[in-house]
Amino acid sequence: MTRVDELWYLADGARQTAEQTYHRLRDRHDDFVEFTRHRRVPRQHFRSVASKARDHGAPYGAHTLAYRPTGELLLVRHEGVDMWVLPGGELDGDESFREAALRELGEEGGIEASIEGLGLLGRVEFYCDGNMAWGVLPVYEARAETTEVSVDDPDFEISEARWFDDLPEDTRDREEIEEWRDRRFEDGA
Repeated sequence: MTRVDELWYLADGARQTAEQTYHRLRDRHDDFVEFTRHRRVPRQHFRSVASKARDHGAPYGAHTLAYRPTGELLLVRHEGVDMWVLPGGELDGDESFREAALRELGEEGGIEASIEGLGLLGRVEFYCDGNMAWGVLPVYEARAETTEVSVDDPDFEISEARWFDDLPEDTRDREEIEEWRDRRFEDGA
């Protein structure tokens, strides 16, 4: 009897949901920066991200490019990856991507903001033991309504939040963030 790897079924479901989610976001938004990341991961991690992608298409939830009108961006220090990252995280229950992005922004940066659209749309591909799954990473652009930062992260992953004019070298997805910022502020918008 041939043994069928259950990861194949999980990966197939993840790919289908991710594809639907990708097209839904793409149809609702325009003028965003797209990027793709490839990751080889161990089985347990693959199972985790593929399950989240199967459930809602986004294994890492939603994130925010929160900016001041003068162009500074809010970044948070994520201790788990030892880098500056955009605020964001997983969805809680039936939250929309927008709701999750704003909730995470409040928890990780302590600010309120108004979402103005989609700034980045990532495709994150995961590989493990001959299987491939992928998910989207929606990153919304949002104008800050409050600018005093404070961290109240219930997961204790974020140690600091700070506004940056020049992004630190150890900023995750730095190139894509810079491309977005160049587009967004090229006309002094």
